[in-house]
Amino acid sequence: MTLNANWSYPTAIRFGAGRISEIADACFVSGIKNPLLITDRGLAGMEITQKTLDLLDEAGLGRAIFADVDLNPNEKNAAAGVAAYKAGNHDGVIAFGGGSGLDLGKVVAFLAGQTRPIWDFEDIDDWWTRANSDAIAPIVAVPTTAGTGSEVGRASVITNSITQQKKIIFHPKFLPTVVICDPELTVGMPKFITAGTGLDAFAHCVEAYCSPHYHPMSQGMALEGMRLVKEYLPRAYTDGTDLEARSHMMSAAAMGATAFQKGLGAIHALSHPIGAIYHTHHGTTNAVCMPAVLRFNKPAIKDTITEAANYLDISGGFDGFCKFVDDLNDSLAIPKSLAGLGIENPDIDRIVSGALIDPSTGGNPIKMTDENTRKLVVEIC
Repeated sequence: MTLNANWSYPTAIRFGAGRISEIADACFVSGIKNPLLITDRGLAGMEITQKTLDLLDEAGLGRAIFADVDLNPNEKNAAAGVAAYKAGNHDGVIAFGGGSGLDLGKVVAFLAGQTRPIWDFEDIDDWWTRANSDAIAPIVAVPTTAGTGSEVGRASVITNSITQQKKIIFHPKFLPTVVICDPELTVGMPKFITAGTGLDAFAHCVEAYCSPHYHPMSQGMALEGMRLVKEYLPRAYTDGTDLEARSHMMSAAAMGATAFQKGLGAIHALSHPIGAIYHTHHGTTNAVCMPAVLRFNKPAIKDTITEAANYLDISGGFDGFCKFVDDLNDSLAIPKSLAGLGIENPDIDRIVSGALIDPSTGGNPIKMTDENTRKLVVEIC
């Protein structure tokens, strides 16, 4: 099946194999004449990136690239990106890559026209109104993984390199003007990245679905996103060239990120400090945390998860869903604990304190306290 479409929800999305060929037109539509392509170090020299730069160059848009982006991007990466943006007199950003490149690209486009420091725009109350909205540069987003969904998000996750805390920087105009979702860009992902990013999308959908907040549109999207991951992540993992599976996983990623407007929860509240302190892969860390968090939230989500299990054709209600998650993790070679991620003797106090101040705690179905969060962290160690 060939999947090709143009969508306008939640922004303009050009979806389909080969549509990276439209990158120059996406820039023109967005009013960008001198773009800076921002990606991570690992992607910078890869063929998909160089071919994208070739397309830009052929259209007279240059081939400027910034790739000083860490696995968990921080304020130093952002400052360096802003400096490169200003030095090149750029007028827009192409955020290219997985979550790291997408998040850093959006932040650079945002900060390039601001006068206040990055932490003044953390997602607290209405801090986003401090920004000069007219000075935010246009963004074209091109995901090369299928997990974070940052291409359709209004925020970026940036690590404070001093405190080693992940912070959410938010503004409505973080939402890219145009997104190009080309599944051909994802076929080269290694198996462990396919697994980790795919389970990141699944975690977004599960937590959004279980969040107690009222958002029926997100609820439906989260449920269908779970189904797509269930059906197509194993296929994409087994055969990376399966374009149908890769396409559906790109859809699931965007759906999960749109759905979590309803809220996230303890999976992300734990994963954020763990990733910030120990530099683990975000999606894989989510996957490690998920089984314990499902059990933790059971008193509040048993019926909700049973409904999801019925839709997903998983027998056994809540317990059957948990077994499905365990089996899926095992089939994708996901470690069962933080030790399996290479974290020996984790600093439980730091993880707990980081989790309790993370904004994701507000969407967890059961109130997180020092006592119950500490028990949860011990369980995943």
